[in-house]
Amino acid sequence: MSAAIDRTLAALADPRRRRAVELLGGRPHSAGELAAALGLAPPAMSRHLRALKEGGLVEDSYLTFDARVRVYRLKDGATAELKQWLVATEALWSDQLAAFKRHVEGSE
Repeated sequence: MSAAIDRTLAALADPRRRRAVELLGGRPHSAGELAAALGLAPPAMSRHLRALKEGGLVEDSYLTFDARVRVYRLKDGATAELKQWLVATEALWSDQLAAFKRHVEGSE
């Protein structure tokens, strides 16, 4: 497994961060909007957003009329490598389970 996948999975390990990703899947949000939706204090939300950025899942930008407000959105292609790993792992499990089934059915 690559370091990028490790970072992505680490970022998604927390249920509040997964919920933030779900919210961002609908549309971009400011940090304040996410904090309110998740019932978190701004400093806690900031830590979660930093983890999501470090995991390569989100990116931020500033509003042109107010540089103090950051708007977060999901990063395009952020989960592509994770998806490929999951597909390969799913195939491995399917193959292993099919072989186990053949073994058990053949030994009866």
